[in-house]
Amino acid sequence: MPPPLAAHLIRTGALSPTPEPTPWDAPLPAPTPAASWGGAEHPAGLTRVTGPFSTAAAVALATTWSITRVARRKHAMNRLIRALEASSSATCRPASTSEASEAVLAVRRTAWHAPVRTACLEESAAATFLLATRRLSVVWCHGIAADPVRLHAWVQTVDGDLVAEPPSTRAYTPALTIGARHQHRL
Repeated sequence: MPPPLAAHLIRTGALSPTPEPTPWDAPLPAPTPAASWGGAEHPAGLTRVTGPFSTAAAVALATTWSITRVARRKHAMNRLIRALEASSSATCRPASTSEASEAVLAVRRTAWHAPVRTACLEESAAATFLLATRRLSVVWCHGIAADPVRLHAWVQTVDGDLVAEPPSTRAYTPALTIGARHQHRL
């Protein structure tokens, strides 16, 4: 009898039992991508923030920080996912690319004034919340790129257009998307 985890993986089809152990195929060679933590695409430093400070974006950022820090840290992502699902369920129509871009950029501008961490997870969630207050939907994405493993969160329109993101975001495979309920109504 296999251990409980192996039995579960076999039941779900994630593993296939074999009569004898067989080695995996050798990995395919590929060029090593340069490590990136966003610094090459979004220059940081002492720069003048342009554009107006947005009170609505500040509230959306505060909401995001509250959700992720209000209770036990190990459940922070689950709380954020539930809040994103709830906010996207209250939307009436898809946001246009310009509406979504305006929200993402408002959050980024406002985050420059914040004394706490604001990275892609906080920015994308806050932009999604900000648009939901206007009853506009976008697709919130959380994805992964391999070798080296990198995580990223971003917003895209229901048509799949990236919102205020560099083309390199296409290197990430979405592992979780929230908010595509209007996709079939277009």
